[in-house]
Amino acid sequence: MKSESRPRSLGKSPQTPAATGSEMYHCSDCGKSFTKSHHLKDHERIHTGEKPYYCFQCGKSFTVQSNLQRHERIHTGQKPYRCGQCGNSFTQLCTLQRHERIHTGEKPYYCGHCGKRFTRQSHLQIHERIHTGQKPYYCGQCGKSFTCQRYLQLHERIHTGEKPYHCGQCEKSFTCQSNLQQHERIHTGQKPYFCGQCGKSFTCHRTLQQHEHIHTGQKPFYCGQCEKSFTCQRNLQRHERIHTGEKLCHCLQCGKSFRDQMVLHSLQGSHTGQKLCLCGQCGRSYTHSSSLRTHECSNIKPSDLTM
Repeated sequence: MKSESRPRSLGKSPQTPAATGSEMYHCSDCGKSFTKSHHLKDHERIHTGEKPYYCFQCGKSFTVQSNLQRHERIHTGQKPYRCGQCGNSFTQLCTLQRHERIHTGEKPYYCGHCGKRFTRQSHLQIHERIHTGQKPYYCGQCGKSFTCQRYLQLHERIHTGEKPYHCGQCEKSFTCQSNLQQHERIHTGQKPYFCGQCGKSFTCHRTLQQHEHIHTGQKPFYCGQCEKSFTCQRNLQRHERIHTGEKLCHCLQCGKSFRDQMVLHSLQGSHTGQKLCLCGQCGRSYTHSSSLRTHECSNIKPSDLTM
């Protein structure tokens, strides 16, 4: 006599994988499998939209408790993950692991088109759009398109004038967090990025990369119209506006428009008296971008060009 089959719960597979000896739980919407029932429940909220975990400080809600706990560190300021090399601390372990690649030089993600390597997969995905020409994020004000949503959000602050990141020491404000972090190093004197050829140190990684082109003579960014080449993409973008006539940088105080955001910063500095143009090497600040460029050129020694 056959024993009566026991009832099965929805989404639960009666089959036992040979490798683990455990039952699998399958999502009825997309078929994804899980070894634990509570993992399946967490996953199903992606389909239902349910977010039962609430932040009592700001009301934001989350599908899983661990995401709420990470979010709450924004309010508490808790950063339990610390870099052993430079002392920077982070709210999430994955953010620390990505940061550590700055020190190790590890770049596990590479582009199949040109071989360029990246520390993050998301950066690789954005880079690949250079080859495909895809720019899926559009500005509703001027129609300019971008390869990633973050670039669009930063661009939109040109139109709104929003500067949500504030320095606790001098109360200057910035459109993006990375600019604030770079600025704060003026107060701390921290220069964590070193040139392997001449030993110069810099407050941000991008400035180090631009500096290294002095030694290599590399100008990897080319203008498609006149074939002029540049050491960094930002200079190429500024140059291309000469051909297009675009003036995307608008001053909310006097209404003037500019091709170059650095020029806009210079003008805003003239209005407010602030010195918004920062040197990535020594941290000095200038009201006008032309003064910053003169300063940067004066710091290039002949030995830098011949090393």
